[in-house]
Amino acid sequence: MTTDFINNDKNPADNTKAWNRESLLKWLKEHLTDERYTHTLGVEECARELAKRYGEDEEKAALAGLLHDCAKCLSNDKLLETIKKEIKDIDENELLNYKTFHAPVGEYFAKNKFNIREKDILSSIRCHTLGKVGMTTFEKIIFLADKIEARTREPEFREKILAILDENEGEKGLDTALFICFKETIKSLVKRELAICPATIDVYNWLLETVKEYKK
Repeated sequence: MTTDFINNDKNPADNTKAWNRESLLKWLKEHLTDERYTHTLGVEECARELAKRYGEDEEKAALAGLLHDCAKCLSNDKLLETIKKEIKDIDENELLNYKTFHAPVGEYFAKNKFNIREKDILSSIRCHTLGKVGMTTFEKIIFLADKIEARTREPEFREKILAILDENEGEKGLDTALFICFKETIKSLVKRELAICPATIDVYNWLLETVKEYKK
């Protein structure tokens, strides 16, 4: 299946310039709900915009945006089955909340179904739910694009985050925006009485200290 999406014969280390968007969209359309597909298109668009803004590769960002939820619509049982059989580096944090199961499986699909080899794309898919301490600029961009894309996300929150990015340059804007996202995520998890992964708390604490340093 992989060659239908990515042709990396010339340079296996960098295949983003050869990916077949139409074939990938067809697969996504067949495997995602309509709402999730619309969200995915929104993340692709927003990832491109943010990549351009912060000097990252727009093609890589677009591809990561399209693939970030490629496993989202599998059943929890299927996700767990795939994790158990195929993913050896799973962390227990990733299994505390069913809403994060699709991230490691999404990374696995990106690598094994779609032949993605770029580590930044794979890592951004893996950490787009829980995040991680010390996220790269590229990982931050994909994480934020998932939260603020214009097609399905709440406009008020999107505008709030965009205002933060406008008011703060570079990494300061990204980190401050991420901090707001993690605060809202934790509030939402508490409200719905869902487990909060220790990794989420670790990222929150890291961002808290990072934002404090910017204010000094």
